[in-house]
Amino acid sequence: MATVEDVHENVKKYYGSQLGSSCDLQTSAASCSKPSSMPTSVRDALSLVHPEVIKKFFGCGLPFPAKLEECRVLDLGSGSGRDCFAFSKLVGPNGHVTGIDITEEMIIVSQQYIQYHQEKFGYSKPNVTFLQGCMEKLREAGLQNDSFDVVLSNCAICLCPDKFSALKEAYSVLKEGGELYFSDMYASKPVPDHMKQDPVLWGEGMAGALCWQDLITLALSVGFSSPYLVSASHIIVYNDELRVKIGDIQFASGTYRLFKLPKNPVCAEAEVTYKGTIEEFQDQLNFDSLHCFKKDAPNKVNGEMALILQSSRFSPDFKIEIRDLPNTCSRPSQQNCHLNPFLLADKLGSSVKQCSKTCK
Repeated sequence: MATVEDVHENVKKYYGSQLGSSCDLQTSAASCSKPSSMPTSVRDALSLVHPEVIKKFFGCGLPFPAKLEECRVLDLGSGSGRDCFAFSKLVGPNGHVTGIDITEEMIIVSQQYIQYHQEKFGYSKPNVTFLQGCMEKLREAGLQNDSFDVVLSNCAICLCPDKFSALKEAYSVLKEGGELYFSDMYASKPVPDHMKQDPVLWGEGMAGALCWQDLITLALSVGFSSPYLVSASHIIVYNDELRVKIGDIQFASGTYRLFKLPKNPVCAEAEVTYKGTIEEFQDQLNFDSLHCFKKDAPNKVNGEMALILQSSRFSPDFKIEIRDLPNTCSRPSQQNCHLNPFLLADKLGSSVKQCSKTCK
């Protein structure tokens, strides 16, 4: 696993031929992806996805942000296409979803069910496309800069050996004000080099898991806003041999959202009031683990959050009144507890149960 090419080949083999279904995974990661308190529209969309697509789904979260209608969406590491097909229902016939995955077998599976879901959703033409390629080289796959409203990913960045390039490419293809909303696996401390030589640990996502503090530095170095933690769950490792290999390192599934802010941003604290205009979130919008916007209730926010609400697709849904002189956007401390997926998982009591190995 010494080179980028080695990791890519291992991931292709692991997900293309070694894993038959999500129950073959050696961690509870896929259990974090089962809808529970999701909006009705997301649950309904997922319920319409073909069973064979769901069987080969290997995600670790539920990256379904609000307000996707008519958006152009890119799914990094789309796998069998489960999330893409659900997104295609949520964006509607006037939106479009592109899925990209490095594994040929996964692309073949997803392409087989394009017409099925088009007919299932009652669309006159398909609104989803699948491409084979790697997330570190999106433009080589034919994707254009400034062309997507939202980039999503579900437990795929941890399989990527060059995370700076992956985030930089996502940043490049997003429009100004666009969002990277993704679930991924995170480590409680830096993963040592000996784990990064293990092909099974790479396939399971643990060898490539970022230490959660490093995400902050990485995101800011690429140009994104601060990461905003939405949800988190502890991940349980089933396999005794793998538990020995990872030692005292803990793993969690965390969903973060990052925004592509305007160039040379000028930030200022503001009072923002949610209008209640997003369907299924008319009473309140839980933006992340720190920001809960209730309808018609003014909230004071820092300059960066004010800028996000002004420049993103959420702009029409908020009344924004600048309350302070403009200044540079403040950045979070790496010790900020609101960004720590392990603390949030503890707070939510969201330790997932071991999946029965007889599940189909």
